[in-house]
Formats: sequence, C-alpha cells, structure tokens
Amino acid sequence: MRAVVQRVTEGSVTVNGETVGQIEKGLVILLGVREDDTWTEARWLADKIANLRIFEDSDGKLNLSALDVGAETLVVPQFTLYGDASKGRRPSFTKAAHPKVAEPLCDKFAKFLAEAGLPVETGAFGAMMLVKIFNDGPVTIILDRDVD
Repeated sequence: MRAVVQRVTEGSVTVNGETVGQIEKGLVILLGVREDDTWTEARWLADKIANLRIFEDSDGKLNLSALDVGAETLVVPQFTLYGDASKGRRPSFTKAAHPKVAEPLCDKFAKFLAEAGLPVETGAFGAMMLVKIFNDGPVTIILDRDVD
C-alpha cells in the first residue's frame, strides 16, 4: 500500500457536483492499493498514519499525532499512485490492485483509522473525483508498505 498523507486546514471530495466527503483540520490521505496487498498492510498503514507526529506542539515542533490533536481524515482511493512511468510516456498500472481487491482494502483501511479513534470521511471508489486540498505547512509525507 502507498499513501500520500497531507496535513490540511480543510479538504473535500466532490463527485458529479455533490460533496461526498469533507473535513476541516486533519489529514487528506491519497491511498493506493497494490496487487498483493492484504488487510495486514492496511492495518499497519492506518496505525502508522494515526500515530504519525506531523502536527505542531506549543513549541512549533512536529511532535503531535492526528490522535493527539483530534484531527479528521479524508481517505481518497487513488490507483494512479502505483503508476509506473519509467518506460515510455504512458504510465503502466500493472502493480495496482484490481478494483475487486482494492475497494475492500480501502474500506478496511478506513475502518482501521476509525477504530484507532479518528473521524473518517472517504472519496468514492472508482469515481471521477474533484479533490480539494488546502495543504497546511505544507506538510506532505509519502508512506509505503509493500510486501516485497
């Protein structure tokens, strides 16, 4: 699994003009699922993100986690995170999981975040989404949990 985690002041996902997920202070998580990922990777990544210290304490240091500050989360499924553009000009998505595998793992990941104690909103799997991200800092972290 791969996640691009962005600390935000607000974020939202709109599909066909309708807002399907929206948060204020928190994390927008762009989530890619790889062909051989399992719930083990989903659990590890959710725990890592919930406890990742990327919020500032009273001294301005990145010492607080999403759990510490009561952050909200917005999970946006994004198969293009496994696009490989190392050859040619059009990315290959052969490492991205098939939707029948990826969708339940995205749902499981969101459930693990909620079980950790974070409010969770989601995008719409497989839909053409308009994602608004107001990156705070900016703070952007890329996390990988590949089974290689």
